[in-house]
Amino acid sequence: MRTGIEEPALEVVRETPYRFRIERRGAMRVPGIVFASRALLPDPSTDQALRQVANVATLPGIARASYAMPDVHWGYGFPIGGVAATDVALGGVVSPGGVGFDISCGVRLLAADLDRDGLRNRLGGLMDILGHAIPRGLHRGAVWRLPTREGLHDILTGGAQYAVEAGHGVPRDLLRCEDGGIVTGAEPARVSARALERGLGQVGSLGSGNHFLEVQVVEEIYHEPAAQAFGLRRDQVCVMIHCGSRGLGHQVCTDHVRLMEEAMPRYRIAVPDRQLACVPVESPEGRAYLGAMAAATNYARANRQLLTEATRRAFESHLGVAVDLVYDVSHNLAGLEMHDLDGERRQLCVHRKGATKALPPWHPDLPPGLAETGQPVLIPGTMGTASYVLAGVPGNPAFHSTCHGAGRTQSRHAAARSIRGRTLRDDLEAHGILVRGTSWQGLAEEAPTAYKDIDTVVEVSTGAGLCGKVARLVPVGVVKG
Repeated sequence: MRTGIEEPALEVVRETPYRFRIERRGAMRVPGIVFASRALLPDPSTDQALRQVANVATLPGIARASYAMPDVHWGYGFPIGGVAATDVALGGVVSPGGVGFDISCGVRLLAADLDRDGLRNRLGGLMDILGHAIPRGLHRGAVWRLPTREGLHDILTGGAQYAVEAGHGVPRDLLRCEDGGIVTGAEPARVSARALERGLGQVGSLGSGNHFLEVQVVEEIYHEPAAQAFGLRRDQVCVMIHCGSRGLGHQVCTDHVRLMEEAMPRYRIAVPDRQLACVPVESPEGRAYLGAMAAATNYARANRQLLTEATRRAFESHLGVAVDLVYDVSHNLAGLEMHDLDGERRQLCVHRKGATKALPPWHPDLPPGLAETGQPVLIPGTMGTASYVLAGVPGNPAFHSTCHGAGRTQSRHAAARSIRGRTLRDDLEAHGILVRGTSWQGLAEEAPTAYKDIDTVVEVSTGAGLCGKVARLVPVGVVKG
C-alpha cells in the first residue's frame, strides 16, 4: 500500500562500466547507486527492484546513497541485493525490510582433507548419507532436538559458541565464523512466543527454497596467498551450506514490521511503501528489533554449526577424512558499525539484504590469520554452474559490502513452469552432479536458468571494486529442501 508520496520517473546515468546512478527525485534524500554492467542492469522503465532502490533512498538518516549489488532483484520493501546505512545520531532508522524475513541467512564453507580423485566411486554413498542426515524441507525436524524453551534461550543468546561448548564443533570453528559465532545484545524477551514455537523444532535444519548443502570441488585458484590462508587448494573437495534462521527469523520480521507500522506516526515518518516500515535506531521499538534480530542471528549461526557437525560425521564415517571450517558469513543483517563519512567517524546502522560484508585487509574485526588477505566472502551460484570464494578489498565504495549470489531472474512459479523437476535432476546427473531433493516442485523452482549468470555477477563485483576473486568451485552433489 502506498502512502501518497509521488513516484517520479527514474533517471539512470552510467558513471563507469560497472556503476550506474539513479538521480535524486521527489522524496529521495540521496541518489541510488547500482553496481551492474549493461547486460545486468534491470530495465529502469519496468523493473520494480530499481524502484525499490529509489524508495530506500527516502529513509530518514540515510547516508551517502542507496546501493544495489549486481545480483539485485525485487524483494520485500528493500530489493534483494540492497545496502543502506543510516546515521544513528541524525535520527537514522532501522527497517526489518532491510534485513529480510530470513534473518542472518548466510553461507558456510567447509574444506575436506580430500581431493577430487579420492571421491571417485564414493560420491553416491556420501550423498546418500548426507541426504539422510540433513533435515530439510518445510516440515519439522532438526539435528538438535531441544526438549524445552530453556535450551532455545541459550541458543538465542549464545549462537554457535553455545553449540560448540555443548559439543557440536571445535573451538577453531568460532575463529572462522563472523563475529566469533555470537552476536552480543541479543534479547530473547523481544522474540514472540509464536517465533519461539516455530524455532524450537528446527535447530540444525536446512529449510527449503534456495537453501542447500552442496558438495563442491575447487576448480580454479585466482589468488594463491589468499587461498592458502583460507585453507583451499585446487581440486580440493568442499561443502557449502546455505541456510538461515528458519521460521523463528521469519516470525521475528513479521512481528516487528507490524510494531513499526503502528509506531511510525509517532515519529512522523512517512515511507513510499509500507514494506519499508521503520523507526529510529535509538527508539524503544528500534532497540527491541535489534535485540530480537540479534537473537535470531545467533539461532542462524547455531543452525549452520549443527549442520556442519552432521556433515563432518558423514565425511568421517564414509570417507574417513576431516572437514575444517573455511568461514561463515551472513548476507541478511543490519548492524551498528563505524565508518568514515564526510571526513568524520560516524556510527551507522548498515542494512545488508542479500548483500555480504566484505572487510578489507587489516580491518580490526578480521579473525587471526586473515588480516593480510581480507575477509573471505562466500558467493553461491546455482546447482548447475559454480560458486565463488572472494575476499574484501581496500576502498570498497558501499560500506564494505558486495554481492551474495547469482540473483533471480524468474519467479519460482515461472521456473517451475519452464522445466519439470525430474527432467532437471536427470540433466544435472548427466553432467556429474548428484541430487538429493525432497520434491520435484522445489527442485524445478531452483533451476539454474532462473538465475543470473554467476560468472558475470562476480566479474561486475570485482570490476566495481567491491571484492577480489580467490577461487571458483563447481558442484558435484546437491542436497535440497
